[in-house]
Amino acid sequence: MTLRRRISVGVASVFSAFLALACILIYSTSAQYRKTEFIDRLQDKALTTAKLLIEVKEVDKQLLKLIDQNTIYKLLDEKTIVFDDTSNLIYSSLDDAKIQWNQNDLDLLKEKGFFYRNDNDKEVVGMFYNFEQRDYFVITSASDKYGRRKLSYLLYILLVTFFAGSILVWISTLFLIKNLLLPLENFKAQIVNISANKLNHRITGNKRNDEIETLANSFNSMIERIDGAFESQKEFTANASHELKTPLTRIAFQLEGMMQNYQHPPEVFTYLKNIKNEVHQMSDLINTLLLLSRLEKQEKGKDFEKVRVDELIFAAYEEMKKLDPLYDMKFEIVETEGGEYHMEVMGIKPLLQIAVNNLVKNAFLYASDNAIQVKIISGDATLKVLIENNGQTISKGEQMRLFSSFMRGSNAAKVNGYGLGLRITKRILQFHEADLAYESPSSLLNRFRIGFKI
Repeated sequence: MTLRRRISVGVASVFSAFLALACILIYSTSAQYRKTEFIDRLQDKALTTAKLLIEVKEVDKQLLKLIDQNTIYKLLDEKTIVFDDTSNLIYSSLDDAKIQWNQNDLDLLKEKGFFYRNDNDKEVVGMFYNFEQRDYFVITSASDKYGRRKLSYLLYILLVTFFAGSILVWISTLFLIKNLLLPLENFKAQIVNISANKLNHRITGNKRNDEIETLANSFNSMIERIDGAFESQKEFTANASHELKTPLTRIAFQLEGMMQNYQHPPEVFTYLKNIKNEVHQMSDLINTLLLLSRLEKQEKGKDFEKVRVDELIFAAYEEMKKLDPLYDMKFEIVETEGGEYHMEVMGIKPLLQIAVNNLVKNAFLYASDNAIQVKIISGDATLKVLIENNGQTISKGEQMRLFSSFMRGSNAAKVNGYGLGLRITKRILQFHEADLAYESPSSLLNRFRIGFKI
């Protein structure tokens, strides 16, 4: 889940929880208030009935029933009964409603003086009344139909408020958080454009002097330091390689002169030849370092042109034929069914030529029969190049480190090199957004697979 969604869900959830808590508190408070108010009304009714019946001599039972029957504020399903201290029923209102009571209710009134209970949607209140040293017990019941209806309506209003408010808050929170975090989205989009070849890019903040602006400034400072470190490293590599290249060239010329102009014993001539080979290998290594330095400074997409892959392969093969005329290459072009014929890719031709040369040279050097097979598979969206040879393969562990710097496999004991060729090839192809992989379909078959996007 993204940060924007986590914040939105968190804020909306907290609001919904508080809104639900508020609704529950309002409903429970209203329910308690309705209950307390209705109990007070029942108590007032019981007390009024007891006073009229017991204290007012002019009011007899029939008159009291008539008063009860014509009371303006009569309660729904109201019923009142009165008992004396011997538990005899001395008064019962004319209502058809019935009150469920027993001797335990009267005993409870003697002990506590009051009780309250619910009885089949009716609320019952009992109270103790004392007059002229005699005890009386009054039990009144009624249904609070209107109070409960108001409470149900309040519950409906609260539920609608909760769900409507939650939906509104969730939607508004998503839009609000999206707008607030929009600078972060722009920040992320700008970071994607930064690479090792594009460290001069700087992040623009939102100009609001907030945390995002501070983060953008800190990130720019970090990029400046990294760019400075990269530039120092590149300059050192280029300068050191350039300074080493000149004396090595002089040494090579002097060795050539010594070998051509002077007569040497066979042993000395062999030593001079070996030294010459080492000097050439060191010169190749320095050229490789210079190439890597230039490649890291090169901007992707700049100076790209259309390059024919088959021409690169044949040019590499011609270079290898100069080293050994016995080298042989089998070449094949395969078109996928329904696909279009493609031989061109976008790139920098000199760099791609170096990459192909390295792969072709590597295939010939490690081939057991001085022969390689090259196959180009042309499709609608990709162009694949397979370079194969018959020879000793490498282990799974070595395959994982094959494209690392200075990596040489167990089958490279008799082949001179520094283990940088495949690393350079990988970097060049990555620079052109192409894939490079090594495969060994069988125990004596090596295959390099290049995948270009068309």
